[in-house]
Amino acid sequence: MSRFIIGAFILFAGLAAAADTEKRDAKDIVRDAINHWRGTSSQGEMTMTIHRPDWERSMSMETWTRGEKQSLIRVTAPRKDRGNGTLMDDNNMWSFSPKINRVIKVPSSMMSQSWMGSDFSNKDISRADDIVDQYDHTLLSEADSDGHIAYEIESIPHEDAAVVWGKEVLVVREDNVLIEHRFYDQDNELVKTLRTLEIGEMGGRTVAVHQRMEKVDTSDEWTEIIVDRVEFDVELSDNVFTLSNLRNPRD
Repeated sequence: MSRFIIGAFILFAGLAAAADTEKRDAKDIVRDAINHWRGTSSQGEMTMTIHRPDWERSMSMETWTRGEKQSLIRVTAPRKDRGNGTLMDDNNMWSFSPKINRVIKVPSSMMSQSWMGSDFSNKDISRADDIVDQYDHTLLSEADSDGHIAYEIESIPHEDAAVVWGKEVLVVREDNVLIEHRFYDQDNELVKTLRTLEIGEMGGRTVAVHQRMEKVDTSDEWTEIIVDRVEFDVELSDNVFTLSNLRNPRD
């Protein structure tokens, strides 16, 4: 959710790009990486672990995604968190908590706040494609990464873009797997980094199956996502991505 993880969470999806890497510019590489992660639709399970110096907790989640703008994430364990969910539909985000039995629309003023107490923000998981059209992209370098070419791309938002970051830097392999995603503030100071810790075959595709989000000023605090299972290009009912299903699961 960096943007790509939810694209993970959200988003286990993967769509191999057919474009020849040598003919792609920096924007094409960013777009292909997002499409590779997201795909046309997906359904899967993941585990999120939040680590702090004096405690650690894990949550199991089930996820559904369709297209570029719809996703649903629901906590399945532990029992005390079961049923908590997040729905994204176009530019809108809602959360549901069984404890208060309320669906709450997340306002734009809260998009930079923590998502489910993790090191991911609501913005990180709300939209994965803002970075494509609202940023200018420059290829900084090419290097070897475990036998693959890795492209380092600097993405700077347009002046009128409604974004939080001063710039973002992505490292993407030629097979469209995201290796690293760095987030900088308006003073070009590094704030946090999403790193891929493990790449594997999942659902017949090569994807990042283990990632960690870590802030610069709190290196002893981090959030990890592990993809446990995922199926791609699945048929999903329109009812999946509704407020009614967010509150009362029927999928």
